[in-house]
Amino acid sequence: MKKPHNRKYYVLGGIIVFMLLISSMCIYIIMPRGRPLEIKKASALFGIVKDGDIICRLGDRLWSDIFSDLSIADKRYSHMGIIHISNGIITVIHAEGSTGHGMDFVSEVPLDNFLQVARRIGIYRINNIAGHEITQAALEYTGVPFDWQFDMDDDSKLYCTELLHVILKRIMPETKLDTVYFKTLGKKIIPLEAVSDSEYFSEIYYFDGIK
Repeated sequence: MKKPHNRKYYVLGGIIVFMLLISSMCIYIIMPRGRPLEIKKASALFGIVKDGDIICRLGDRLWSDIFSDLSIADKRYSHMGIIHISNGIITVIHAEGSTGHGMDFVSEVPLDNFLQVARRIGIYRINNIAGHEITQAALEYTGVPFDWQFDMDDDSKLYCTELLHVILKRIMPETKLDTVYFKTLGKKIIPLEAVSDSEYFSEIYYFDGIK
């Protein structure tokens, strides 16, 4: 008569262990990785950045490392945005999938906000294009949903480097951003090194908060 009673506790114990494993996995995914970047204030970049510059960062979450690993030659970054300077205020226009934070679309945020999760940053300036042309085009895409399918053939949704891709198609179509094959999705995507390791861009500034 005791076996069913014991089995009930075994099942309960298994459920508890499973829940603990799931909780531990969630904590591992959202837990910051590495030291935060020391540059946290937009004022630190005044005099360095210009309107239309591209800012790349390495974030501090698990998926940041996943996205940076998609690059082949330069794995320093996991996300990018477009610098916009207006009335002495620096903002960043970027397409971010922040699952659960209500920000899964192209948005314009203060530079301080963009730097909050950064462990490393780089500033890149595109050659032969006026910066204001980049930002004016980027502003037109604010509110466009984040592209969770990573489909470069559909401009109705955009991921971070895809935003730059559609802008360059309009302004300077001959500029081609490199792609890599993302095996998990079974399609080509634009890695961050398409900016940081490209003949079309010049590196203006680099800061590594990890070393």
